[in-house]
Amino acid sequence: MSLSKRALNAPTRTLSRLCLLLPLLVAHNARGEPLEIELHILDAPPLTFVNDPRGHGIVGDVAVAAMTKAGYTVKIHVLPWARAQKHVSEEHDHLITPLSRIPTREDRFTWIASIMPMERAFFSLERRVNSFAQAKETYRKIGVGLGSAQEDILRTEGFSDEQIYPLAIGDNPAQLLLMGRIDAWFNGVPESRYIWPKVSKRKLLMSRVGSSADLYLACSKQCAPKMVEDLREAVEALRADGTLKQIHDLYLPQ
Repeated sequence: MSLSKRALNAPTRTLSRLCLLLPLLVAHNARGEPLEIELHILDAPPLTFVNDPRGHGIVGDVAVAAMTKAGYTVKIHVLPWARAQKHVSEEHDHLITPLSRIPTREDRFTWIASIMPMERAFFSLERRVNSFAQAKETYRKIGVGLGSAQEDILRTEGFSDEQIYPLAIGDNPAQLLLMGRIDAWFNGVPESRYIWPKVSKRKLLMSRVGSSADLYLACSKQCAPKMVEDLREAVEALRADGTLKQIHDLYLPQ
């Protein structure tokens, strides 16, 4: 082999060896230090809390406990909910909770594990309804969280843009209901029942449950299979040993 060919092949052989070693180096670093994972939540008590001395709420605490149990370090992020969903779905290996598994979201995320069921209903002060059809005829403005499953559900059920009143961060749906700015509030049952007594002593009328969808710990569409497996096993282990129920009862005592 000529000197020029040997000189040309030397960097190629070095690069090939480096490519073979790189996965081993990465694996060694992963074993040496816990991998930090972003977890996106919102302030939706008692499901998730942003600032509460007890922790991050029912779903938030379960997610954090599962991540810790699986050997990951948690980095909490709080963004407006619609933006958080877009960000997580487009990134790699980012987590988000509590996220309802509904048809409009199915292909945008990797669904790791169900944490708890979520029933939804219409809440009002004067007129109780028993169906989506009746709600369409009864309520002029219905408050829902911007980017929430509730908003998607109402749109899927054929409610008009004029009837749907998206609530941004900082809006207080209970106060808007008291002020007459909205006629009804379509929301999760545990969250509404948790919030209302802190705002008013007036009787809150609840419709029949209109929708039910499990709340999940979810990941980006492009999510490492090993991380999905580890976290799924961790959530189920927390359910099996009673930790999940203990967390639930901390925020919603029986």
